Amino acid sequence: MQNQVKAGLIPVGVIGAARGLKGDMRVKSYTAAPKSIGSIGVLFDATGTKTFDLKVIGQQKGVVLVRIKGVEDRSAVDALKGQMLYVERSVLPATDEDEFYFSDLQGLDVELVDGSHFGKVIEVEDFGGGPFLEVASANHGRVLIPFTKACVPEVDIQGQRVVIDPPDGLLEAGDPEPQGED
Repeated sequence: MQNQVKAGLIPVGVIGAARGLKGDMRVKSYTAAPKSIGSIGVLFDATGTKTFDLKVIGQQKGVVLVRIKGVEDRSAVDALKGQMLYVERSVLPATDEDEFYFSDLQGLDVELVDGSHFGKVIEVEDFGGGPFLEVASANHGRVLIPFTKACVPEVDIQGQRVVIDPPDGLLEAGDPEPQGED
């Protein structure tokens, strides 16, 4: 997780490994249509000061293949590996009433289905098997909750909360040392 993301920036991808010797690279795109990362506008680093002019040149195995203007060789790509890519929220399409971006969930209160407070959403992670809510809880430390309708039956952006119904045993298997809410 990167610290201090400039307000108004939404993560849309992360730079991965180099492909070849001439500066081509793999990017894990978080956009609904992965190749659209190349057409959504100027991309930024977390501070909003460094820009990336990205051109999509292909797609393979869950990543898009790109070239970034000014990145001419493998060592330049290696220096960028792990770099998160952001776009200004204002260039993204507006969401419908029942839609949201994953970044909208960060900081929301988390309640159990019985109405009791559980914690706060720290981040939404996707390790390849589907998204998870990373939740900080005073009683359970950091917990990953599968972001499915069964485990997260309600998302209330206006009310600044999500309701979770964790699978049996998930909370018992968590970190035994509470870490508190961030």
